[in-house]
Amino acid sequence: MNYTIRKATENDFEAILGLIKELAAFENAPEKVFNTVEQMKEEQELFQCYVVELDDRKIIGMALYYFAYYTWVGKSLYLDDLYVKKAYRGHGIGSELLELLFEAAKENNCKRVRWQVLNWNEPAIALYKKCGADIDNEWSNCDFDVNQIHAFKI
Repeated sequence: MNYTIRKATENDFEAILGLIKELAAFENAPEKVFNTVEQMKEEQELFQCYVVELDDRKIIGMALYYFAYYTWVGKSLYLDDLYVKKAYRGHGIGSELLELLFEAAKENNCKRVRWQVLNWNEPAIALYKKCGADIDNEWSNCDFDVNQIHAFKI
């Protein structure tokens, strides 16, 4: 199988959003994706993305990330989504995407790389442990959606 991994462009946003929706379905939360191609275009300065493209230009995977600042360590790379279509898993594509992310972290003088994994996603957890990741089961996510943001008060 011949593929290329490259930085995404605005022309890839539709395919990237398709992968995001596939990942949400895999994670049993398809109803939680509200993002659109138009929104991605408006907010593209906030994220970066690698895409995996076959010779026929079909995009089969991606790693979407952004830089963040954590008070305890400083500049960090946050991997929001790493996804490879099911038919193309097991070929080392996910590992190759991780290697590129860690290169980006080094090049950008990051002090931490962070991402989340669902506690039932054993294949992903196995890969991350194999890479040497520390998987923290102590912290819980605190999320507010757009309606909760607008209604927030103490």
